[in-house]
Amino acid sequence: MDGRRRNPYELTEETPVYVISVAAQLSGLHPQTLRQYDRLGLVSPDRTAGRGRRYSARDIELLRQVQALSQDEGINLAGIKRIIELENQVAALQQRVAELQAAVDGAAAAMQQREAAVHASYRRDLVPYQEVQQTSALVVWRPKRQQSTD
Repeated sequence: MDGRRRNPYELTEETPVYVISVAAQLSGLHPQTLRQYDRLGLVSPDRTAGRGRRYSARDIELLRQVQALSQDEGINLAGIKRIIELENQVAALQQRVAELQAAVDGAAAAMQQREAAVHASYRRDLVPYQEVQQTSALVVWRPKRQQSTD
């Protein structure tokens, strides 16, 4: 969530609003197929107090995806369940990576601010800064010869 309180009457794609007969019509499946998918754990809708199933728009889309994988791709229901589990795991990991990246970015920004504060606190009067000219000249030192006093 983004930190703001949500309107309890606001409908989102996760809001469970469709009874099984409407969900079956929207997904193009038979209600018994939806019950079977629920028993297998493929698509698990929310339940009312009376144990009636309530499907969300996201559930309807998942039902369509399960049907496509089954009919178009020829994947069995156990394989579809594993695919859904892996997709959910990938989504959770991507969310965690985004959270960690935000934390790293925040820590880097804080470190740069602290570093800038440290640099700003240097007492430049104690260590005067002078630009050093780099040259490639070679200087050879030779000691002066002592003259003999004979």
